[in-house]
Amino acid sequence: MQNEKDIKYSSAVWLVPLFLLAAIWVVYIIELKFDFNFNKFGIYPQSIRGLRGVLFSPFIHGDTNHLLNNSVPLAVLSACLMFFYKEVAWKVLILGTLLSGLMTWSIARENYHIGASGVIYLLFSFIFFSGVIRKNYRLVAISLGVVFLYGSMIWYVFPVKKGISWEGHLSGFVVGFIFAIIFRKIGLQKIEHIYTASEFDMYFDEDGNLKESIEEPPISQTDVDE
Repeated sequence: MQNEKDIKYSSAVWLVPLFLLAAIWVVYIIELKFDFNFNKFGIYPQSIRGLRGVLFSPFIHGDTNHLLNNSVPLAVLSACLMFFYKEVAWKVLILGTLLSGLMTWSIARENYHIGASGVIYLLFSFIFFSGVIRKNYRLVAISLGVVFLYGSMIWYVFPVKKGISWEGHLSGFVVGFIFAIIFRKIGLQKIEHIYTASEFDMYFDEDGNLKESIEEPPISQTDVDE
């Protein structure tokens, strides 16, 4: 179990988001510069060749808007993961991305599925549910902040808009939830408050009910000679 004082800043808090942003932007710039189209390296469901997308699809984006929409939440959520859940951060990021990709490959429509959205939903789900499950006030605050910023994303785990891989979103969301349960006992936990008993407590039982009979404490008395 980790307590509040054990939280220490690590360079991974900014290095990991920076690396992820650099990776997706460099890939997109290469596509534009050399007139490449990497969409064929995305996830193509139920195809052996399409499995390569499990590794490559998070770095591929269809257009500038797609890339911009994913950049900020990817940076913010990965930074939160590295700071508040550093003990399991790499497992969540790497294994979660792979499992989300495999789930997308298993359930998605026959089309190329690209983008970092699956990873974003993985991080969103893990951070939100971890805070709720652990009941640590700081982590709950982070969960509420994540919901405030990105809560509207939840609708896109359903097929509400054409051209969006809701299957990738759903896969990341489900894997994030499962990981929040699996890793719930690693890292910061709920703070247990211990209160000291007072003389007033002797009048009540363990259930908070007033005791029927209370032994009066002995009274010390001195005799006075008249």
